[in-house]
Amino acid sequence: MDGERIEEQIYVAMGSNLGDRDAHLAAGLAALRATPGIEVVAVSPLYETDPVGPAPQGPYLNGAIELVTTLNPDALLKRLLEIEVSQGRTRGPDRNAPRTLDLDLLLYGNRNLAGPDLEVPHPRLAERPFVLEPLCDLAPNLIHPTLGETVEVLAHRVRDNEAVRRRASSALL
Repeated sequence: MDGERIEEQIYVAMGSNLGDRDAHLAAGLAALRATPGIEVVAVSPLYETDPVGPAPQGPYLNGAIELVTTLNPDALLKRLLEIEVSQGRTRGPDRNAPRTLDLDLLLYGNRNLAGPDLEVPHPRLAERPFVLEPLCDLAPNLIHPTLGETVEVLAHRVRDNEAVRRRASSALL
């Protein structure tokens, strides 16, 4: 097994609520597709969602990406952060501030990782309908590695059709 590179199945959430939201998401997706060691397998439909965080904020566009990668979790996180910055993302003290592009690593295979910069599965995944709905489009039967429930069950539990609305069309697909 020495030297063998294992591909891992990954799920990433994407969101934007500043500027040209469609363009930010498309650029983020294009940057992932252009990254060596990453293959984008599927992209969910987009959802327009009510903002979570301090007012005033405009609505988000949210979606999910399924990919396989040979990158380790830290290298993948570093790449996601680089892509965010390339789209003008700035981070401040408020975790829920508006953003041009947000790329969150949700699941990295069946791994459970808890470090100072990275926690996988994403610690708030099961609480967020704006993440679970697009993830459910990609992998409804995927079992959450620590909760032992499917994405579909988790999505049903927090579903909010008023706050999370599927968009009729998606330019990202």
